[in-house]
Amino acid sequence: MLNDEICKKRDELNQSIAENKDYSIIYRLSVELDELIAEYYRNGSKNQEKDLYLVKK
Repeated sequence: MLNDEICKKRDELNQSIAENKDYSIIYRLSVELDELIAEYYRNGSKNQEKDLYLVKK
C-alpha cells in the first residue's frame, strides 16, 4: 500500500538525518519521498483525510 511505503521512506529519511548521513543520501531519500507523496495525490483516495493523517504521523 502506498501509505506504508510513504511511512517507511519517511522513517528512513528521518533516521538518515538523525545519523548525520551524507547529504547526497538524505537528498535522494527526500526526493524519493516526494515522489511517493506526489503519486499518492495523483491517485487520490476515498479515505484521503484518514490516509493523510497516517502520512503526517
